[in-house]
Amino acid sequence: MSRVRIFTDSTCDLSEELLQRFQIEVVPLYVIFEEQSYQDRVNINAQQLFDFVTHTGKLPKTAAPAPIDFEKAFAPFIEAGEDIVYIGLSSELSSTIQNAAIAAGSFPDGRILVIDSRNLSTGIGVLVVKAAQAALEGRNQAEIKAIIEPVIGKIEVSFIIDTLDYLHKGGRCSSVQAFIGSLLKIRPIVTVIGGAMQLTDKVRGKREKALNQLLQNALAFKDEMDTDFMFITHAQAHEEAAYVKQQFELHTNVKNVFLTETGCVVSSHCGPHTVGIVFAKK
Repeated sequence: MSRVRIFTDSTCDLSEELLQRFQIEVVPLYVIFEEQSYQDRVNINAQQLFDFVTHTGKLPKTAAPAPIDFEKAFAPFIEAGEDIVYIGLSSELSSTIQNAAIAAGSFPDGRILVIDSRNLSTGIGVLVVKAAQAALEGRNQAEIKAIIEPVIGKIEVSFIIDTLDYLHKGGRCSSVQAFIGSLLKIRPIVTVIGGAMQLTDKVRGKREKALNQLLQNALAFKDEMDTDFMFITHAQAHEEAAYVKQQFELHTNVKNVFLTETGCVVSSHCGPHTVGIVFAKK
């Protein structure tokens, strides 16, 4: 039986420690500042992205890896006799999945399985870690697929966004919406539904109020949570993320609550001081 190697892309927002622990390979997306192109998590990080936006007032563009990028990443493992399961960014948000599938077609049939996470950030990460656990246990592609596909629709991902500036710069809310939101101190909560980001709550007032709303929304599912692990994912919000982690450790039976930081792609959409809660339901 061939060993299975798990691949994902840089939007998974998994920490380097988790990537190494579970032997997960990452194909980076691109971040483009004016004419200069960088690879997410390779030669640019979220702090550098925020510095660029502060300095220029503009958002960088992001781009999916090309099929040739996937081919180059996959080839050494295929040549070493390993099969591959790739789990990537929602096809509703990017052409990343399509390009991975194109690349998979360049290899012998059945060697590479491409799974659309229908999610982003550590919503992908939950699926990737579960797949990697199964791979390390010696499961084959078909067995991993049977484990992962039923979980896709059970992932809950919600973020509190501290500022509407990044959504405005990215064309996801109007100037009027951004102005009114800033004036009224409205802090949106964004949830992944059907593979895309949707605004589900608008909390007016202090940041602590919005953070507690996000927390209570998630804790409403505490009896339905998969207790193996969950993620608290953030962008430059270390204290708040640590507080949310503590609350889940106090009020749920989840064995491992992992803290992770967003990469450039998610950061470019949500901005600094974002906090997200990500878990799977049973």
